[in-house]
Amino acid sequence: MGEARRRTAQGLPPRTPKPSSNGEPGSGKPWWSLDRSQTNRFVSWTTRGAWIGIGGLVLFWVTVRFIGPAAGWWTLADG
Repeated sequence: MGEARRRTAQGLPPRTPKPSSNGEPGSGKPWWSLDRSQTNRFVSWTTRGAWIGIGGLVLFWVTVRFIGPAAGWWTLADG
């Protein structure tokens, strides 16, 4: 038996829906209130930071694998 039928059979009123969290101020956690522009800015900065980190990792790998041995700074153990 569904929730609505059970409530009707018991003479209870229909349930009221919970307020949805749509990212507007005052929704969600009261101590973490961000509006939509702040959320978009946060995503933009973290995405940019992730790409900078990926670029730094690639640059480090190229330096260790190719530039360092070619310049005579060290030799690779596998080659």
